[in-house]
Amino acid sequence: YYDQHMYHPLLAFDGVTGFPLAAVLRPGNAHASTGAVGILKRLIRRLKQAYPEATILFRGDAGFAVPDIYDLLESEKVLYTIGLITNKLLRNNVECLSQPAKLKFDQFDEKQRLFTSFQYRAKSWKRSRRVVGKVEQSSDGSNTRFVVSNILMASPDQIYDDIYVRRCEAENRIKELKLYLKADRLSCSRFKANQFRLLLHTFAFVLLWHLRKNLVGTELATATVETLRLKLLKVGALVTQSVRRVLFTMPRAYPYQTQFAAALNNIQNMPLRC
Repeated sequence: YYDQHMYHPLLAFDGVTGFPLAAVLRPGNAHASTGAVGILKRLIRRLKQAYPEATILFRGDAGFAVPDIYDLLESEKVLYTIGLITNKLLRNNVECLSQPAKLKFDQFDEKQRLFTSFQYRAKSWKRSRRVVGKVEQSSDGSNTRFVVSNILMASPDQIYDDIYVRRCEAENRIKELKLYLKADRLSCSRFKANQFRLLLHTFAFVLLWHLRKNLVGTELATATVETLRLKLLKVGALVTQSVRRVLFTMPRAYPYQTQFAAALNNIQNMPLRC
């Protein structure tokens, strides 16, 4: 991105359903965590109001590894798993796993992954926190990863494999929003106008999210928004308007009639909200 005009949007998604929770435009030189505390405060408050008995879990990559976020999540009793940038002190804590991982790889010629956890305190932290370390040995060499978490009742491999790595689902949602819904088309001259355009792209994502939700039980229940657009929206039809109705006449050879009818029927049966 050198020598280019760019933005650095901050996006948040529900980790289970993929529903977008926030879309905030920021300047291109903004740090990954800029504005995250304010957005998290609002999201946590709204989630607790809507689901007072629910356990809230935050997942984020190393861009969100800042003390202000840890302190907020801990004060709000929110669980978290956040990636850490590797440094010498962290590597020293997993050095004991490097040799066993290499020996096992040499013996079985298969990728080896070993996990551990330890207490760690960076200079900017008010106290020590639990850090999960992963040492991976493969034909590509050694690879180490670290995650800070306040989840105590889970093993290191569970925290990493079952909780932390699921953050990649957010990457898939970002891909859909940017690549398929063209959310990177922010060509207005004013910043606020481009923020509004980002919201419009996000609203389009919400509409397609609801469409996908109404396709449960069909082959399109897990389809990407691009697949939904091509198979259910980008369809030639004859539109006839009368006094009482608008009639869409679909082609007889349209191959996704069953899925289209299922989605339409489910949408028509949805209760109206005022």
